[in-house]
Parts: sequence; structure tokens; C-alpha cells
Amino acid sequence: MFQFGFTGFILAIVLVIYFLSSAIKILKEYERGVVFRLGRIIPVKGPGLVIIWPIIDKLVKVSLRTVAFDVPPQDVITRDNISVKVNAVVYFRVIDPTKAITAVEDFYYATSQISQTTLRSILGQSQLDDLLAKREDINAELQKVIDQQTEPWGVKVATVEVKNVDLPVEMQRAIAKQAEAERERRAKIIHAEGEFQASQKLADAAAIIATQPMAMQLRFLGTLAEIATEKNSTIIFPVPIDLLEPFIKKLKKETE
Repeated sequence: MFQFGFTGFILAIVLVIYFLSSAIKILKEYERGVVFRLGRIIPVKGPGLVIIWPIIDKLVKVSLRTVAFDVPPQDVITRDNISVKVNAVVYFRVIDPTKAITAVEDFYYATSQISQTTLRSILGQSQLDDLLAKREDINAELQKVIDQQTEPWGVKVATVEVKNVDLPVEMQRAIAKQAEAERERRAKIIHAEGEFQASQKLADAAAIIATQPMAMQLRFLGTLAEIATEKNSTIIFPVPIDLLEPFIKKLKKETE
């Protein structure tokens, strides 16, 4: 009799411990509890201490923290028929725990799959130049489309970032040649603009010298001074045509 009573006492303690461990739940600040009571949803619980009825209630924890999901590399054919491999990262979080549990079987898996298909779809409508140069616009479009798909699940997509765009080797060479040609074009334009500006300055200088004959003499003397500073064995003195003009006229008269 005593042994039976002791066994019953131990069994009662075990049942009480089981009841308390099953009934008392502690949810962290970023967690919410979706409770099913006899299969029906009741108001969301948490954070903090939550008490439920064992066997009758079933609690599912849902984290409200932002999740960073890496989209695996996807083979994409752009609108200009170039095959590239692209991967991205998606940042999302649950804003409605009830929908996240009841509207979709696995919101994490569903969000990852819709991210992959949307990545291929959106990038397939873009040209390669836009994919390389307009990354922010493409990220915004991806975020908008994926967020519209996940909204019925209570999931908010905050940001989508395209990480890497891997190009075929042939395309990398073509882009390198294009960049080199673009640099050469800019160099030629800059050189031509410099020549044009220099010719304008020379034309302005010639116009000033034409109106002031003494300016030519001063320029001539300045040139001689520069030549004198160098160790030259031969110096050529240019003679202005104006000095020879009287002799030319006299020669013409004698020939007539």
C-alpha cells in the first residue's frame, strides 16, 4: 500500500512537471506565437510569458527579424541574347505571423522560390548594358515584384540586391575592347579640342601682331634671346619680308 502511494505521488509530480512545461512558454522580444486551439486560430501571443492549454492548444513560434536569403546563381538570357549567371540577396521579414503560418505551408521556402523565378524573369527582360549600368533600377524593380507576390503571405520584402554578374569569357573580351575603343575616342576628342583652342589663340595672336608691326620685332628679339641661351653652333636669323620689299620693288623696275 505504501509503495503504491509513493508511485502515485511520483507519477503526479511527473504529470505536473509535464503540464507546466507544456503550458508555460517564453517568447523572446522578436518572437510571436501563433496558437491553434482545437485547430482554430486564436489571437497571436507574445512576447514574454505565454500560457497555453496542453493537448488542446498548439503554439507555433514565428520570428519577426529580418532574414537575409542568398539567391543561388541563376542562368539568365538577357533581352539581347547574352547568357549570364547572376546571383542576388533578398532581405525579408514576417509582418503578419498568422498569414505566414496559415496562408502558405513554408513561407521561407516559398519566398526563396519566388525570388529565383522573379530574378530570371526581370533580368531576362533587361539588356546587358542596363544590367551592368542600371543596377539600382533593377534592384528596385525586383523588390517591387517580389514584395507583391509575398504580401498575401504576410511577408515584407525590404531589399533585393543583385550581387554578381558573371559574363562569358568572349563577352568579357568584347567589353574590354569596347572600353578601350571608348577611351581612344575620348582621347582623340580631347586632343582635337586642344588643337582647336590652340589654333584660336594663334589666330588671335596673329590678328594682334598684324595691327601692331612693332610686336613682330619684339617677338623676333625675344626669339633671339632664347636662342642665345642655348649652346648652338649654327644660328639662323629669319629676315622679315618687309625689309626686303624695297629691294624687290627696285629689281622689278630694272627688269621692266
